[in-house]
Amino acid sequence: MNWLDKIAWTAEGLVPVIAQEAGTHDVLMFAWMNREALALTAERGEAVYWSRSRKRLWHKGEESGHVQQVHEIRIDCDQDVVLLKVTQHGHAPGIACHTGRHSCFYERLLPGADGQPAWQPVEPVLKDPHTIYAKP
Repeated sequence: MNWLDKIAWTAEGLVPVIAQEAGTHDVLMFAWMNREALALTAERGEAVYWSRSRKRLWHKGEESGHVQQVHEIRIDCDQDVVLLKVTQHGHAPGIACHTGRHSCFYERLLPGADGQPAWQPVEPVLKDPHTIYAKP
C-alpha cells in the first residue's frame, strides 16, 4: 500500500494541514493538500499546498520567499489531518501569513469597547505585505 493511501482524503481529494513551527510550537497556518502536494512536500522537504482559490499547487514562498522547511510530517489518529513541523524562512522571526505577520492566527476574541466579544489583532505586522508581494 502506498503511504498516501492511509490518508482519509475528503470527497474533493484534499486533506487539511496545520503548519507548526518546530522551534516555538506556534501554529503558523492552516491550508489544504492534495495527494500531489503531500508527495511533493515529502520529496522536497518544503511545504507545497493545494490552493483552493487558485485551483493549483502552491509552493509556500513561491512569491514571498517565505519558504517552509519541513522537518516532520505527521497524521492524526483518524488519518484525516496532517501536521507539518516546519522552520519558517524568509524573515526573522519567520512570516507565514500573507498579512506580513508571523502566524495567520493573529486575531483573538476579546471584549470590545461596547463589552461585546470582538476579534482584535494581537500580533504585529512584521513586514508590510505590499513590499512582500510587490510586482516588478
